[in-house]
Parts: sequence; structure tokens; C-alpha cells
Amino acid sequence: MRNRSRGSQLGLLLLASQLFQVGLDNIPPITLAVLGLNVYLYLFPAVPLLQACVSVKWAYWFKEWRRLLLSPFHHVDDFHLYFNMASFLWKGIKLERRFGGAWFLYLLSVFSLLTGVIYLALEMVLTNLLQDNSYSMECAVGFSGVLFALKVLNNHYHPGGVTYVMGLPISNCYASWVELVLIHITSPGTSLIGHLAGIVVGLLYTVGPLKTLMKKCAGFVTSGGFNTRPNTYYRSSGPSGYARTRGRYSPYQQYAPDYTTNPTANYTGGLTEEEQLEAAIRNSLNDRGEEGHQKSPPPYVRGRRLRRFDS
Repeated sequence: MRNRSRGSQLGLLLLASQLFQVGLDNIPPITLAVLGLNVYLYLFPAVPLLQACVSVKWAYWFKEWRRLLLSPFHHVDDFHLYFNMASFLWKGIKLERRFGGAWFLYLLSVFSLLTGVIYLALEMVLTNLLQDNSYSMECAVGFSGVLFALKVLNNHYHPGGVTYVMGLPISNCYASWVELVLIHITSPGTSLIGHLAGIVVGLLYTVGPLKTLMKKCAGFVTSGGFNTRPNTYYRSSGPSGYARTRGRYSPYQQYAPDYTTNPTANYTGGLTEEEQLEAAIRNSLNDRGEEGHQKSPPPYVRGRRLRRFDS
């Protein structure tokens, strides 16, 4: 494991550059706050990384349930943080504007906790089926489980589009599954179970009972903060890193940016992601009587991993 100082902190500089290119005024408040929380906990971790990661051993056997709350918001190093937060930036802008801030905050809170619970359940099933306790020892940390859940929501609410995954056109309805497999192949150190847990949570919301249960548990949020009217949106996609404790660090893998066309959004006219973002920012500034626009490159995301922590 690398030292916490991590040299020049280039990942933080890249993240700051991207935030200012987009413009802080163009980032919805909940998305910006969650970004800030992740950066803060990277710079000033609540606990050491070994005490933040979640595993069957520590969370279930030793009853350290607080790891379910800590693990999504701690990262291995600055590049792990950067690529997860760059991916979250685009998903957050799109989904928060669609759902509204109150519901989006509620959504992130539930997804962050539930992704960890599903991760533990899947690891326990593998441990029992394969009679291999190593699955119970794998300790995962990072925000990408939540990112995969948000990716499922993006693909569900923007149907009919095409996502380019490593240059291959993939229908949105299959994009998450294709990325799950490709990440595991290209970056074996990433947590396949952590990413799968995020997809399961997303499916529980889009086609399962989770959305209904959340509305029943928080009617005041759905009535005051949930916005069913579609808003300006643009597509971001790509593999996200969910670090796990297995083997050495994997080398960084960089993927080509993804572009999506959506026939239901007539105003896009086949624009690329950057052009749609540019138009969205310009419209936002015009609504406030300002002029000008800013342009940002699409995010790159990659996987990271930790060493396995044996008992």
C-alpha cells in the first residue's frame, strides 16, 4: 500500500481542474457536497483505510457495521479518488437535475448503505458455495459500487441510447453488464462483486421494489423533492474503480470517452457529450442572465485495488 502523502497529488489537481472547467455554479448542490465529502475524507480520513474497508470478516463476524458507512467515501489514493469523482460528477449533474436535490440525497444515502449490504451478502454466498473463506476476507473500499447503481439508473431513464465501451457500441440496457465484465478482464484487481452489488442495487430500484419502499418510507421527500419531469441531460459512462484487498496494485488503464445518442432528446441533434454539456451549461447561464459557456472533457475512470488484509 502506498504512503498517504502520494507525491504530487496529481489526481486532486486533475479533479480541481475538471470542476472549474465545468464551473462550480453549474454543479447541483448535493452533487457538489458529496464530491466535497469524498475529497475531505481523502485528505482527512475518519479512520485509517484498513478500518474503513468493508468485508464479511470485519463487518459481519466482528460486528463493525460502521464500515458500511465509511467504505464508500474512502479511497486508496488520489487517482482512485479522481476517477471515481470524475464519473460521479457527470452522473450527479444529470440525475440530480432529474430527481431534485432532496430525492437525490436520499437516493445516494440508501444506495451507499445498500451497496455495502448486498456486497456482504454476495461474498457470504460465495464463501458458502465455494467453501472458500478468502471471499469473506476481501475488504473493499471506494465509491464505484454506488456509481454502478447510478449507471443503471442513467441507462433506465435514458432508454434507446447507445454507449461506446472501449470503442464498441453497446445498447444502454446492456452497458452496465458489459462494463462489469470488461473491467474484470482488463483490471483483474478490481472487485467484481463490489461492482455487481451496485448493479443489483440499481436493478432493485428500477425494476424491483426499492423505489416503492423508499417512497413509502419518505413521502415528504417524494412530495417535496422528487421531480418526475425530465430535464437537460447528457451521457457519461465507463468503467469505475471499486478497490479491493487482493494482490498488488493493478496498472492504470485508460479508456476512450463514451458518447451516447438519445432519439428521445430532440434538441441534441446527434451532438456529442461535450457539445450537449456545453449547451446545457450555456442554457443554465442564460437562465440567470449571464453569458458565455465552459467546456469540459468527458471523464476517464479506472479501477484500483488494495492488498488483501488477512486476519
